[in-house]
Amino acid sequence: MIYMVAIFSLTISCNRESKERNEMKNSVNQFKGDNGEVVLMILDPGHFHASLVQKVMYPQIDPTVYVFGPEGPDVQDYLNRIERYNNRDNEPTEWYEKVFIGPDYFNQMILQKPGNVVILSGNNSIKTDYILNSVKAGLNVLADKPMIIFPEDFLKLEQAFEVAEEKGVLLYDIMTERHEITSILQRKLSGIPEIFGQINHGSPENPAITKESVHHFFKYVSGKPLKRPPWFFDTGQQGDGLVDVTTHLVDLIQWECYPEEIIKKDDIEINKSTHWSTSLTAGEFQEVTGIGEFPGYLEKDIDEGNLLVDANGEIIYRIRDIWAKVKVEWNFKAPEGGGDTHYSIMKGTLANLIIQQGEKENYRPELYIELIGDVDSGEFEKKLKEAVKHDIAKEGLQVVKEDDKRWRIEIPDKYRVGHEAHFGQVTGKFLEYLVDGKLPAWEVPNMITKYYTTTEALKMAKK
Repeated sequence: MIYMVAIFSLTISCNRESKERNEMKNSVNQFKGDNGEVVLMILDPGHFHASLVQKVMYPQIDPTVYVFGPEGPDVQDYLNRIERYNNRDNEPTEWYEKVFIGPDYFNQMILQKPGNVVILSGNNSIKTDYILNSVKAGLNVLADKPMIIFPEDFLKLEQAFEVAEEKGVLLYDIMTERHEITSILQRKLSGIPEIFGQINHGSPENPAITKESVHHFFKYVSGKPLKRPPWFFDTGQQGDGLVDVTTHLVDLIQWECYPEEIIKKDDIEINKSTHWSTSLTAGEFQEVTGIGEFPGYLEKDIDEGNLLVDANGEIIYRIRDIWAKVKVEWNFKAPEGGGDTHYSIMKGTLANLIIQQGEKENYRPELYIELIGDVDSGEFEKKLKEAVKHDIAKEGLQVVKEDDKRWRIEIPDKYRVGHEAHFGQVTGKFLEYLVDGKLPAWEVPNMITKYYTTTEALKMAKK
């Protein structure tokens, strides 16, 4: 296995050949799907999601990866995870890392430009500037969510998409939850009128679609306890709960309710938006960060010795004529045997489609179909089995009857690849888009509307 960390700078012309090669690759629509034609530049990798993009190898991606970041532990934590991937027993990776560390790391990346795709997953306070200036330099960007955390940066994000189109490069965010099997099945079944009927319009008090998730500050990633950077607990750097994980939930609602349709900002009406804090003790903070005291920038959030993190949020809003609700909560640690959980319900005129991931499900997401229409239960079950067999057509799926009005889709383990593997699936899709030279027509306007929804919700909550 090959693993190396090299410090390089402009005073050493060690990458001249690579730079010339990649400048040629960086021409508009020059991606052909050839081996090694995509060269990654990892920018300021402060969040562990940056390494998950590299948990597997891709023929289209060159194994030499260029890393640009500031001094501090974030880059080293990223490199340690890559090293573990390179040295694991099962399907080890073979990444070769070249690293530039210094205060001018971003300018050096733009000046040297040894790659053609920027991977962004780190401190969100400066992410929008990274995005805009990277596309201005003619670089493709694959960014972890959220692309913005401040409402005042929204116009800057819109500009970034405009510049990306002008430059002929792609700007895309990593929406892993679209690859979760129960979300895929919920989306597909909601499009079958014989099973779902039509989605209800709902109301602010009784939304037609609800998505809720519970997350934990302490967790295991790739089998190791996750060490989070201390800035992760500062909403001025990581983002308020309304603009962080809610990004996934708002995206899923657009993706499921209006598949491949363009959603505009005018289609959104925020009815209610609230946020609240999770309290962490100094001991809990040390357990997850390795730091024995709160940094100065967190003093503003200390109350009676505990850190209050505004990580939780709820939004009730209308998307076209459908009322929706998203809710995100953060706890310190999951119950024994548990982890992050997801709950969702889509309410149809014939049936409700429900995702649950609680203790009853052994903390694995399961999809239930709940009959509410006035139809014969036996006939409905036949239609459901036919739909699963022919319309969804994923080998091994089974319909299991729970009672006269409720069924569960039994999902083989081969489809339950897990959250970490979804990063590879998103990256694979992005590589396809690079070859196409464009994103699907609905993706860019819907990304813009998604971040409009989250930032407008934050503005309302702060009033």
